[in-house]
Amino acid sequence: MHVVPPPTQRTDPLPGSTNGSDALRIYQTWKGSNKFFLQGRFIFGPDVRSLALTIFLIVAPVTLFCVFVARKLVDDFSHHWGISIMVIAIVFTFYDLILLLLASGRDPGIIPRNAHPPEPESYEGNTEGTPQLRLPRIKEVDVNGITVKIKYCDTCMLYRPPRCSHCSICNNCVERFDHHCPWVGQCVGLRNYRFFFMFVFSTTLLCIYVFGFCWVYIKRIMDYERTSIWKALIKTPASIVLVVYTFISVWFVGGLTAFHLFLISTNQTTYENFRYKYDRRANPYNKGVIQNFKEILCSPTPPSKNNFRTKVPAEPALPARTVSGGFVSPNMGKAADEIEMGRKAVWGDVGPVLDHHEGRLSENDGLNSKDGGLGEMSPEIRTTVDEGDHAGIHHRRSSWGRKSGNWEMSPEILALASRMGEPNRTGGGGSSNISRPSEPKL
Repeated sequence: MHVVPPPTQRTDPLPGSTNGSDALRIYQTWKGSNKFFLQGRFIFGPDVRSLALTIFLIVAPVTLFCVFVARKLVDDFSHHWGISIMVIAIVFTFYDLILLLLASGRDPGIIPRNAHPPEPESYEGNTEGTPQLRLPRIKEVDVNGITVKIKYCDTCMLYRPPRCSHCSICNNCVERFDHHCPWVGQCVGLRNYRFFFMFVFSTTLLCIYVFGFCWVYIKRIMDYERTSIWKALIKTPASIVLVVYTFISVWFVGGLTAFHLFLISTNQTTYENFRYKYDRRANPYNKGVIQNFKEILCSPTPPSKNNFRTKVPAEPALPARTVSGGFVSPNMGKAADEIEMGRKAVWGDVGPVLDHHEGRLSENDGLNSKDGGLGEMSPEIRTTVDEGDHAGIHHRRSSWGRKSGNWEMSPEILALASRMGEPNRTGGGGSSNISRPSEPKL
């Protein structure tokens, strides 16, 4: 019987490490869909490439503004106020890009996954041994006097805290999950919502700034050349492009800013606003407008629960479990019906499955002559077989202990069967291993 050897553990160290056991770090074995840069110092979403488009949509119009509009306004204001127009635009753009990086390149509040499912709560008053335990799909917790339901996450193998949700794009459970923003390329959650809101708000102000000074430049052309607005627009096509671009953009980022101002004032998230509709029932997180703004914009940012640069710890061994009981996932069904679907067996259902297969084996225990068995044999052979069974010699084994598809017999039985079957084999008898002996003549 061939036994497959267990896989050998890699002992050679990876490049840049001194020991094979400390070669990998958390960010190198991360199970989510995130992208890491600078050896785990920055974490982005899987759609991080969209961040380049966002940066281009900010930098390109500001560059056009500084070259074709702000540079022309430098000499139109006294006491060097003209140069400040360009300086403010550049500084404000860098500030906006820093907020974008803080919102997209940091941990949004990811909850670390469990290596194993949590232990289920035991049943009280049990008198029939260990019961079959099943993790409840939903639990209820109390938040500020209001009952809130929390769900079990099969991917992360944990009960999500209140206001936590699993992002299907990043494949992580995120605390105070707001939404996944494709323009930022990251989930927006507990640790980066403040920077996301400040980024959207500052982008709105930047659009208004560029839009306003473009009209200032157009008004200067109208005053100096005493011409109409249409002729002034023809003289500065860059201003026309910037006015149209910022007017369209301010509707998007300005509307988003107004929407998030409403969410902050009521202490909601985008996910909660679209799914739960707190206007129909009490919001357990609403503390009043002033306290809500203080909590979201002025409270300290909680530390990350993940150290992506630390070394991968050794996984502890699973505790031993008895066969009489066990627990299953909330989504796991019966083992007898779903064993072919790749589901794990439930301890309580293993017994009926084994009894079912043992019953099949007991029905097929008897061997007949059609299969080359001992269904029709002489009284001498049958007596020998019965004696061997009663004496405990080569007792038939069940299918759990068989090494091959045939039943083992003692050499004495095989020798006796071959001697009595010689006449039939020489005369072209059947193909059975044990030939039927000739009938005695009367």
